[in-house]
Amino acid sequence: MTNERTDQLDAAVFSDDGLLPAVIQQWDTHEVLMLGWMNREALRRTLTSGRVTFWSRSRKEFWRKGDTSGHAQYVQSAAFDCDSDTLLVQVDQVGAACHTGTHTCFDGRDLGAITMDRPME
Repeated sequence: MTNERTDQLDAAVFSDDGLLPAVIQQWDTHEVLMLGWMNREALRRTLTSGRVTFWSRSRKEFWRKGDTSGHAQYVQSAAFDCDSDTLLVQVDQVGAACHTGTHTCFDGRDLGAITMDRPME
């Protein structure tokens, strides 16, 4: 592993349980597809393999998106937020992103929040 990659991993701010939220976004449409969790090793695998790897909080194991479903996520870019405690991964998504079979994990789950327009300046 290169020093640059080690520096990138060292820059990540993981929670007390050793995890970092990763927002997964379609690279060309900017549609938010899902949220997953990564520990240091999942982040390393994602940054070095070109495929997204998560840490499963329920199964306590690594899972590379698409290995069983065929719905792979091919990394196009990755960036930390301003605090380095959240990751944005832009991907080329193959098939459904959600384990339920929907395109995104947010499809059909609108809460009906009240919306408003920004005031004119």
